[in-house]
Amino acid sequence: MKAMVLERPNLMALKMVEDLHPKVGEVLIKTTHAGICGTDTKIYEGKIPANYPLVMGHEIVGEVIDGDTNGFAKPGARVLVDPVLYCGTCFHCKQGDTNLCPNGGIMGREVNGGFADYCIAKTSHIYPLPDELDSKTGAAIQVLTTVLHAQNKGNLAKGDAVIVSGLGVTGLMHIQLAKARGAKVVVGTSRNAHKREMALALGADYAVGHGEEAKKTILEATKGIGADMVIECVGNLSMLAEAVDLARLGGKIVPFGIYPSGQAELPFYDFYFKELQIINVRAAKGHDFSACIDLVSRGEVDLAPLITHTLPYTELNSAIRMLMEPSDERIKVILEAA
Repeated sequence: MKAMVLERPNLMALKMVEDLHPKVGEVLIKTTHAGICGTDTKIYEGKIPANYPLVMGHEIVGEVIDGDTNGFAKPGARVLVDPVLYCGTCFHCKQGDTNLCPNGGIMGREVNGGFADYCIAKTSHIYPLPDELDSKTGAAIQVLTTVLHAQNKGNLAKGDAVIVSGLGVTGLMHIQLAKARGAKVVVGTSRNAHKREMALALGADYAVGHGEEAKKTILEATKGIGADMVIECVGNLSMLAEAVDLARLGGKIVPFGIYPSGQAELPFYDFYFKELQIINVRAAKGHDFSACIDLVSRGEVDLAPLITHTLPYTELNSAIRMLMEPSDERIKVILEAA
C-alpha cells in the first residue's frame, strides 16, 4: 500500500510500504479522509518527539475493511477513529483518565496514523458515522472532541460569560459549543477581521480585537464583572496574561493552546488575588466522540464552514507548507484518499 512516510524531521515522501493485517482487537480501515493540524506540523519539524519512520495523521475517518469488529461495525461502515491509545490497567486508566495514560500515545506520533491508503485502529476506538454526516466533516470531529473535553473539564455552564481568545479551528469550535451549552455571552477575540466575521456568523455575541477592546466589551456585557471563563486558544503567553486580566474575580481560565516550555513572565500575583481557577486539559476521552458525533448530527455545531481546503493525502508536504504560512482565510485542511 502507499503511505506518506516521515523518515526524519523535514523529510517525508510517498512510499510503498507493507500491507497491514489487523490482530485480535483491531480493525483494518481504508482511510478516506484525515485532518491535518498544528500538531502534525510540529511533528514534521521535529518539535514534538515521534517514532521515525512514521506515518502521521490522527484525525481519521474511513471504511472498515476487515478485522475484529466484534459486531460493532460491519465491513463497509464509515467510522471515526479515536487516536488516543491507553493501557487500561494503570492508575489513571482505572480513574477514567485514559487521556493521561503514561503507557499510551497517539496514532500518528507513537504509532502509524492515517496519511496512508489504510490504517489499523483498535476495535474499541472506532465510532460509526450516521448517514447524515459526510466523511469530510466527520474528520473534523476529532478536534471537536478535545474542545468538548475542555469545556466539560472547566464545567462551562448555562448563563456563563465566556471569552474565546484566538479564532482558529478550535476557537471557532469553542464559540459554537459554548453557545450550544447555553452561555449567556460569548466573545471571540482575534486580530484577524475575517475570522471575527466567521465567529459572529457561527454564533458569537461579540467578536473584537485583543487587549483593551476585549476588556471593554466583556465589562460592558457583564456590567463590570468580567468573564466567568476565558478559553485561550492562541498558545501565546501574552494571551495567557491577557486572560488573567479578562477573567472575573473567582473566574476560570482554560489554557487550551500549547505553550512553549521554559521560563515565562505572567501576572502571578493576580492568579492569587483574583482566586482564579486554571484548568489545563489534554486530548479527549472515548465518550467525547459519541457526544460530538451527536452534536454535529443535530446541527448544534456546524463544522462545514471551517473546512476551507481539501487536498489528496499524497500532497501532504504541500498541505504542511500551507499551514506554516500565515493566512487570513485558511481555517481547516482535510486530506482525502488519492
